[in-house]
Amino acid sequence: MDIVHKIGRRKTAVARIYLSEGKGTITVNKKDYKSYFTTGTLQYKVQQPLMLTENLTSYDIKVNVYGGGITGQAEAIRLAITRALVSINEEHRTVLKPEGLLTRDPRMVERKKFGQKKARKKFQFSKR
Repeated sequence: MDIVHKIGRRKTAVARIYLSEGKGTITVNKKDYKSYFTTGTLQYKVQQPLMLTENLTSYDIKVNVYGGGITGQAEAIRLAITRALVSINEEHRTVLKPEGLLTRDPRMVERKKFGQKKARKKFQFSKR
C-alpha cells in the first residue's frame, strides 16, 4: 500500500495527513497526538474514524496541521483521516457517513462590518 495523502479543513484550521500501513501511531506536528491534544475529548475526536472502522492499530498517520484553534485542528484531522479511510476502502463510507464524519463543517467566523462594533453588534446609540 502506498502512502495516502488527504486534506481536512475546519474553520481556519488545515490538516494534511499521510496515512500508511503500520502499528497505529499518530504523530501531529512531530509530536505524539496525546501530548499535542491534552484533553480526552480531542483525543477521541482524532481517533473516532479509526475506532468506528476498527482500524486503531492498522495504520500509521503523520499529520501537519496549522491555523485555527485546538478544537478546529482536531476536527480537521478527523475529516482528513475519514477521507483517507474511505479512499482506501469504499465500504467504510457506510459506517462513517451516518456519523456525519464525511461532511465538512462550513461554519466560519462572520466578518466585521464597517461602522459596527462587531459582525452584528452595533455601537450604542445615545440620545441626549
